[in-house]
Amino acid sequence: MSLDPNQLAALSAIVRYGSFDAAAAHLNVTPSAISQRIRSLEDRMGTALIYRGHPCTATEAGTRLARHAEDVALMQAHVLRDIAPAAGPSAARIRIAVNADSLATWFVHGLSQVDDMLFELVIDDQDHSTDWLLRGAVSAALTGQAKAVSGCNSVTLGALRYVATASPDYMSRWFADGVTPDALARAPIMTFNAKDALQHRWITHATGQKLSPPAHHIPSTHAFVDAALAGIGWGMNPLSLVAHHLERGTLVALGPDRPLDVPLYWQTSRLMSSALEPLNRATRDAARRHLVQTPHENVMQKK
Repeated sequence: MSLDPNQLAALSAIVRYGSFDAAAAHLNVTPSAISQRIRSLEDRMGTALIYRGHPCTATEAGTRLARHAEDVALMQAHVLRDIAPAAGPSAARIRIAVNADSLATWFVHGLSQVDDMLFELVIDDQDHSTDWLLRGAVSAALTGQAKAVSGCNSVTLGALRYVATASPDYMSRWFADGVTPDALARAPIMTFNAKDALQHRWITHATGQKLSPPAHHIPSTHAFVDAALAGIGWGMNPLSLVAHHLERGTLVALGPDRPLDVPLYWQTSRLMSSALEPLNRATRDAARRHLVQTPHENVMQKK
C-alpha cells in the first residue's frame, strides 16, 4: 500500500503545529484541504490518526505515521544533496528524545555542527527516553540504556558526571554531624520529576540503604543549581554546571569522593543510519569532548 505524500505532509504539519489552521498556513493550502487529506488518510488506514482538540495531538498510529513522513523527508533530502547539490539545501526535520541535563551541558554542541537539518527535541529522563523509540515517536534518542531497541543501533558515548551538592548553610543545618543515613533520610532533596532517581541512586551508593527523604520537584536543570545555591535542598548536579560554585565554596559536595557517573548511549533508527550519519558523527565528537570516557567508548550494539 502506497501512501500519499501530501496526506503525510498534512499529518506531520498538524502534529507539529497543533491545529488544522496552522498546518494549512505552513503548507500554503486551505484548512478544508488539510481536513480532507486527513479524512482520506484515516479512511485508508482504517483508524483515527488525530485527536481533534486544542491543541490537536496524534494518536499512537498517527505518531508513527508522522515520524515516518519526517524520516522519508530526511532520507529524500540526504539523497538530493548527493545527486543534485546544485538544487540547493533542503532542510529536513528529525525528532530526538534527550534528557534535560545533557541538553543543558553538552548536546547542543553536537547539534551546532550539523547543517541542513531541523531539530525537534522532546525532553525525557535518560532512563525512559527509549520509550519514545519503542512508540515510533522519535528517530533518535539519548538514553541511559545500552541495549538497543529493536531496529536501532546503540553507540556508547561516555558518562555524564554528577555531584551531590548543597549550599554551606544547608549543610550546616541538615548535616552538622556528617552526611549520615539518618540525616539523609530527613534532609529535603530535589528531583527533576517523578522519573528522576539520581538522588536515590546516590544515597544507595553512599550508604547501602534505600531511603525516602522529602523531595521538592524542580523541572529545570538551571533552576536545580539555583535551588541548591538558595539552600532549598540538595541534589545531583552535572559537574560541568557547578564546578565553579564548588571552587568558590558557594556549593559544597556531600561526598567529595563520590561522584555519580551516568552512562549515556545514542540510539538511532537503523534504516535512517545513512541519512543520520552527520548527526551521529557530531554527537559522538561532542561526547568525546564533554563526557567522561570509558574503555568501551563508541561500542556499537545492534538488535
